[in-house]
Amino acid sequence: MSQRQVLQVFEQYQRARTQFVQGVADLAARPQSIETLRSAGVVSLLRPLLLDVVPSVRQTAALGLGRLADYNVDLAEAVVKAGILPQLVRSLPEENRYYKKTAAFVLRAIAKHSPQLAQAVVQSGALETLVICLEDFDPGVKEGACWAFDYIARHNPELSQAVVEAGAVPLLVLCIQEPEIALKRIAASTLSDISKHSPELAQTVVDAGAIAHLAQMIPNPDAKLKRQVLSALSQIAKHSVDLAELVVEAEIFPVVLTCLKDSDEYVKKNGATLIREIAKHSPELSQLIVNSGGVAAVIDCIGSCRGTVRLPGIMMLGYVAAHSENLSMAVIVSKGIPPLCACLIEEHEDHIKAAAAWALGQIGRHTAEHARHVAGANVLPTLLDIYVDTRSSEDLKMKAKKALKNILQKCTHLPALEPLLHDAPPSIMKHIIGQFSKVLPHDSKARRLFVTTGGLKKVQEIKADAGSLLQEYINAINNCYPEEIVRYYSPGYSEILLERVESYQPVL
Repeated sequence: MSQRQVLQVFEQYQRARTQFVQGVADLAARPQSIETLRSAGVVSLLRPLLLDVVPSVRQTAALGLGRLADYNVDLAEAVVKAGILPQLVRSLPEENRYYKKTAAFVLRAIAKHSPQLAQAVVQSGALETLVICLEDFDPGVKEGACWAFDYIARHNPELSQAVVEAGAVPLLVLCIQEPEIALKRIAASTLSDISKHSPELAQTVVDAGAIAHLAQMIPNPDAKLKRQVLSALSQIAKHSVDLAELVVEAEIFPVVLTCLKDSDEYVKKNGATLIREIAKHSPELSQLIVNSGGVAAVIDCIGSCRGTVRLPGIMMLGYVAAHSENLSMAVIVSKGIPPLCACLIEEHEDHIKAAAAWALGQIGRHTAEHARHVAGANVLPTLLDIYVDTRSSEDLKMKAKKALKNILQKCTHLPALEPLLHDAPPSIMKHIIGQFSKVLPHDSKARRLFVTTGGLKKVQEIKADAGSLLQEYINAINNCYPEEIVRYYSPGYSEILLERVESYQPVL
């Protein structure tokens, strides 16, 4: 047998291996083939091929495993149980850039499913190897490593801490400074997912100098990058006043306000979220946002969009208004009430309506003037309808009730309260009657109007328990009128008069 014939056997074997791994990788990309591949024991067949002498076979075997693990949690667990992770991680540093990208994809595909699988990736020693990949010359290798870090860090604080301890954060900050947009995006996303868990983790990102570089990218024309940048700054700012102030000091205002007019809905939403996370911490930060035109910009944003994109803006207005009378008045002067009312009527999602109800309650709870502005926009009947609607969720009912109570307890604008007298349930009625009992003793015009509009008659029809707060309020109202007027409007008085007519003996 000639040397050529001997080598031909090896060539056939190599071709067969190459065809097999290529065929499996292609099939693994099709969901309809996955179950058949699994039944055929594909994971255990691919495992030895990760150690193949031919680099392309090793890389394609890894690609097939990555696609399988990516498909569902069961296959990801099967890959882990087959002991593939240590093998993959051990060989990674010596491999070429194509294999490194594919290996990072396998790690990401496993880690994404659950904290347990992400922990298995960590325990295999992958983090140290991935850090080496972040230092690689090839941007594609760096990008693959960032993806893997992101899927590990997003699960919980412990896994994020493991990523930090591996030394990834300074390198991720370097990655956001690279020219490649795709690398910038995933590096910003990873910093966001590390920062979200705790103030301590956010502080590590800040200490690595991330804020200045993130802030510089807010005007970037790439919408997907802007989404991630705004998200990362939000996740840092949300934890404390100090962190929020550091974000503000990076001069994000007024440039961040342009994001609220962006054509991309997620950029709008993330921009509003960032402003909300800053506003919630203190009156000083809220005042800074007001001074930069932030409240007016958020109000315009709420008016121009629909659905969940509105939610962070709605909450931001509530936080600003909650801090002080002056800040609440700034929201009113900027015409913040009409779009919040529109949200109560237009939106179908209960959690968005609940946020709008809460925000209106925060605006109206300060003084009689604040309450009058809110009540003047016809908010109270809408809130009442939401509260009594059986289709409203418990959270929405609770928020609507609290908002009604907040506004009613300050509202002295009686024309806004009168329509509620006829529909309000007892839990709300006591607050309405309470306001009338405070105003009527001091306002003769209001007393007259209360009679002519049927308010006094309605009060006489209310059944209150003796000695209750509601009964005290009713007594206070009745004491504002002559006894015969009160009697005249009491239920059954017309029958008493008719009986007297019947029993009356005419004087001839």
